[in-house]
Amino acid sequence: MSRIVLKEGDITAEAVDAIVNAANSALVLGAGVAGAIRAKGGPQIQAECDAHGRIAVGDAALTGAGDLDARFVIHAASMPPGGQANEISVRTSLRRSLELAAEQGCRTVAVPAIGAGVAGVPVRRSAEILLDEARRHLEGETPIEEIRFVLFGEQAYRVFESVNDASRIQAQMDRLRRR
Repeated sequence: MSRIVLKEGDITAEAVDAIVNAANSALVLGAGVAGAIRAKGGPQIQAECDAHGRIAVGDAALTGAGDLDARFVIHAASMPPGGQANEISVRTSLRRSLELAAEQGCRTVAVPAIGAGVAGVPVRRSAEILLDEARRHLEGETPIEEIRFVLFGEQAYRVFESVNDASRIQAQMDRLRRR
């Protein structure tokens, strides 16, 4: 049974098949989640990003995970370098990330609040988009068993929790109306 898990913590410490990086389209590991991945994963991740080259905003790229306790890092390009993310780029970059994870046979995937923070999308809207896209993916044919949203700080965690709870209540209400 597939599931969505919410967790407050450091995404670079997760023992999963793939860690999703909130990336820019140049695949330069700068600040935030990308900087933490660079610092803890080692220089080989950036070297693989450099060898891969730029990708389109809304796309994703796969690299090894270096020294992280994961098999892969999937770089979800939700914004151009120095630019901002938008609702479409957040959705499509997560969708492509989950597709890449599934293609690699990943069962567990850790995801940050893509688009939030310096990328400019409000945390609540990021949560709504990401949780919706994760649910859609898990409803289809996929080897992914767990999508784990690992959120930096209690505030982000609480926002994701609130959005997730509201979605579950809405789904229950919809089921009751159909009876």
